[in-house]
Amino acid sequence: MIELIPAIDLIEGKCVRLSQGDYDTKKVYGDPVEMARKMEQVGVNRLHLVDLDGAKSRHVVNEKVLREICRATSLGVDFGGGIKTQDDLDKVFDAGAAMATAGSIAVTSPATVYSWIETYGAERIILGADVREGKISINGWKEDSAVELMPFLEDFIQRGISNILCTDISKDGMLQGPNIGLYRNIMQRFPKCHLIASGGVSCEEDIHALEEAGIPAVVFGKAIYEGRIDLEKLIVKS
Repeated sequence: MIELIPAIDLIEGKCVRLSQGDYDTKKVYGDPVEMARKMEQVGVNRLHLVDLDGAKSRHVVNEKVLREICRATSLGVDFGGGIKTQDDLDKVFDAGAAMATAGSIAVTSPATVYSWIETYGAERIILGADVREGKISINGWKEDSAVELMPFLEDFIQRGISNILCTDISKDGMLQGPNIGLYRNIMQRFPKCHLIASGGVSCEEDIHALEEAGIPAVVFGKAIYEGRIDLEKLIVKS
């Protein structure tokens, strides 16, 4: 069964969603701690928590919310957004995160992430690959790098990374279905990786399609908040 990972995105301590990473499209859905509690109550055991303030400002901002969620629930939280330095990573792990997502920093300073893999183990570091037209975008998707997706993944896989969170920016928050072709290509190239598909999930059928394509895990959020996916029913079915 595909691993189901609900997402909570944070701006100013609130649970929000954007469309295609555009901060001007922000829609607020309420208190993230209460949202996390409700997710745990229906059987969720894993949470993807994204600090959008941190991604934009290039340092972790919402570690207080992370800490509160980790205290209020027993969810295994992976945290991403704004992790640029050792101090940022220490804050995230000290606040209770089980895993941390290295995104922009893996592009701008890969040696830093290599050292984190050696220090903490590859199982605690998720490689974040946010893709626009085949290349990696960074800093809250505000900048497009020249780094191409497949060589980027190969480099880190060779260094022990197996957890890869790949977001198709063009699909994110649009509720128009995920880019299954992209994820299938990644799995064909790197069949042993634990790929987490992100972006575009609009309904249960999208999740089933990802599972049929052999994708190990999926992150989704907006479809929950917009009432398109009943999380409790989905968990029961799984």
